[in-house]
Amino acid sequence: MPSNSPYDWNESIQQRNEYIEDRLKDGSPVVALTYDGGLLLLSARQTQRKIYEIYDKLMFSAIGNQSDVEQIRVAAIDVAHAEGFQRSPDDVSVQRLVSFRLSPAIKKIYSDPFAQPVVLKGIFAEMGKTPDRDRLMLLSYDGEFSTTPDHAVVAGTAYAEDRMREHLKSETEAGTPTLEAGLRAALYAWGVGMKHLESEDRADADYSTDGEGPKDVTAFIKEHLGKGWIVEAGVLERDTTRESRFRLLSDSELTQTTSRYL
Repeated sequence: MPSNSPYDWNESIQQRNEYIEDRLKDGSPVVALTYDGGLLLLSARQTQRKIYEIYDKLMFSAIGNQSDVEQIRVAAIDVAHAEGFQRSPDDVSVQRLVSFRLSPAIKKIYSDPFAQPVVLKGIFAEMGKTPDRDRLMLLSYDGEFSTTPDHAVVAGTAYAEDRMREHLKSETEAGTPTLEAGLRAALYAWGVGMKHLESEDRADADYSTDGEGPKDVTAFIKEHLGKGWIVEAGVLERDTTRESRFRLLSDSELTQTTSRYL
């Protein structure tokens, strides 16, 4: 039997990429940003929860197959707690977690044409002692990762992510926002990303910035919340007397942000 050629391997990888990226288009975008009291993760969902605590000062959200998201979530928790027990809680960092443990495992699966690929793009948010030490890490289905300051997004296409980042940049360039301002900016960016995803899914996909005006995005978000979509937001609080710095925001805490869309 002849061995597979480099062309065959590249062809296989290309097919895997197309399969994964097609599945990711169905995911509800996730937004992460630093606010004046900590870190915020926000998305909107129809069913399963999307935002999770991983360890003290560390949280996670992702798009992709729910089983893959859950697998990475559990693996991250296991690694973080093992690291904290064997070494020290202070030694648990998103850099070590992603670059030394999760990324190599995902890369191994990705490069094996006979293995079921991991369909996932995730954000890990780590809160530092000060805002300038906050760290946001993006992890992709091929095991590649990157670090970004201030804000980060994941969405089903690169174009949707670009448009979301543009809006977050304009909202945060004046300085670190309050929680309420951060929630408004994050939900609006979610609307921009989700709107582009639904537009790109059509045969007459529009890759312009048309339709990103406040009225258009507001109407789009209002439509989705009216259909039962639920805004979910989690925070890591820098100054709190609670044992856990992570918490999901309650409906009442989100009311001021969501009420304008209802």
